[in-house]
Amino acid sequence: MVEATKKHDFVELEFVARNLGNNEIFDTNIPAEAKKIGLEMNSKPFIISIGRGMVVKGFDEALEGKDTEKKYAVKFGPEKGFGKRDSKLVRLIPMKIFVEQKIHPQPGMTLALDNNLVKVVSVSGGRVMVDFNNPVAGKDIEYEFTIKKIVTDDKERVLAVQRFLFGHEFKFEIEEKAGKKKIVFEDIKLTPILNAFKNKFKEILDMEVEILAKKEKPEEKKEEKKTD
Repeated sequence: MVEATKKHDFVELEFVARNLGNNEIFDTNIPAEAKKIGLEMNSKPFIISIGRGMVVKGFDEALEGKDTEKKYAVKFGPEKGFGKRDSKLVRLIPMKIFVEQKIHPQPGMTLALDNNLVKVVSVSGGRVMVDFNNPVAGKDIEYEFTIKKIVTDDKERVLAVQRFLFGHEFKFEIEEKAGKKKIVFEDIKLTPILNAFKNKFKEILDMEVEILAKKEKPEEKKEEKKTD
């Protein structure tokens, strides 16, 4: 059944993103395309809420008012993509930082550094010049996409928000009382991180968050056998 999307709908997407400067794919969640560029793909469905900033602005805006099961394409510049290149994000880093991590940097390599993907620009003596700009910063880009379905299942929506906020899925239950829904996490160790994102859960899902300690199962008492 074909449906039209609206702002704040949760949708499951398939997409291919291209750098229009060289027409190369830089991101996708379609297995055949990911394999071509050596991209490791998460097997989980790619689900986002429209208009919540869960994807770049140009892509986000293009998702509203579209029909499911139909292929679309949208092109936009850096202002609605990954921003302009910033010369301050090109830095010299001592070689010993890499040596300590058993990394041997070479020009052109892409590495994970300080939770960022960085490109090695040059290696000279005891210093390495790296670029912290997004690889497609300053580029015009294109997204080809298909909205597979509008997601209405609450558990799928909560999992999607967790993947977006934490890159991980924690166990939870959804409780409903007097028409109000609440997400209940049972791992007390999650309290600091969940408290920090309570407002975000409320904003995106219109659900409160509660953290409860796991209930311990009472041990069954063994009956002692009486001997005569």
